[in-house]
Amino acid sequence: MSDKQANIKKMLEMQKKFIAEERKSGVTAQHYYMDMNEYREEYARLATTVLEQAHAEKKSHR
Repeated sequence: MSDKQANIKKMLEMQKKFIAEERKSGVTAQHYYMDMNEYREEYARLATTVLEQAHAEKKSHR
């Protein structure tokens, strides 16, 4: 599995966990923006990495 595929898999796992938590107990704006800061930062970091990897694959620029 390539690094890009591994990062996408990690992002999908994070989304599944988030959706499960949201369905179980709901997610308020305060919870999302205040308590889930690490989640949002990690997800954004992975998304940026995947974007950069995709551009490198296609030899294009952002």
